[in-house]
Amino acid sequence: MARTFVITGSASGIGKATAARLQDKGGKVIGVDLHDADIIADLGTQAGRAAMIAQVKTMAPDGIDGVLAGAGISDASRPADTIAINFFGAKETLEGLRPQLRGPRPRAVTICSTSVVMPFDQMTLELCLAGDEEGAKRRAQEIGGFLYGGTKRALWLWLRKAALRPEWAGAGIMLNAVAPGAIMTPMTAPLLDDPAMVELLKKSNPIAVENFAPAEDVAEFLDFLLNFEGNYILGQSFFIDGGTDAIIRPEHV
Repeated sequence: MARTFVITGSASGIGKATAARLQDKGGKVIGVDLHDADIIADLGTQAGRAAMIAQVKTMAPDGIDGVLAGAGISDASRPADTIAINFFGAKETLEGLRPQLRGPRPRAVTICSTSVVMPFDQMTLELCLAGDEEGAKRRAQEIGGFLYGGTKRALWLWLRKAALRPEWAGAGIMLNAVAPGAIMTPMTAPLLDDPAMVELLKKSNPIAVENFAPAEDVAEFLDFLLNFEGNYILGQSFFIDGGTDAIIRPEHV
């Protein structure tokens, strides 16, 4: 029987590439996005998340085999939305769809970032992990700035603990993440189309390979995490970065 997957952020970038790869291999994909998707939902709001979860139940009454919480934004002018979508949207997607995951081999994955290792406002991080969405959004508005990396760090820290719980690992659901570096997607297109920004990006995200990767490279590994047959990979965030982390932190283990 074909495996059924839910992918948020399916209309572009890594989500779109992953959906295409799974469908090419015979999988059924329920895409979620703000447009061009099976389910249209704003995951930056609690109402949008609840509506998405309800629609998945209707579209897949027998359950789903995997979920990729891939929706996210990178916009310094929208600090509160960055918190709401990147952390709370992803976390509540995973938690909300967990009861619909069925055997065999139920799998859940989200997208973090190599920027999880960068410094972040501790208060915002603590508010996220405490589940205080309104407080975290207020704090984000107060401090402003580029909060993308911090939201991904909070998501990774949440995942590390959640993956071990009885309702996840204890139920045979393997919960993991990928942490891409600079990837060629619509999100990064404005940067990669500017030669000066490309040079700056290569300094902040140095790579050991010839060029930045397309979204399909990340989709390949997401396909693995959504379908692998073993039962021993959980709570991990796998860097897909062309060597960036090894270059910047060569002594890190």
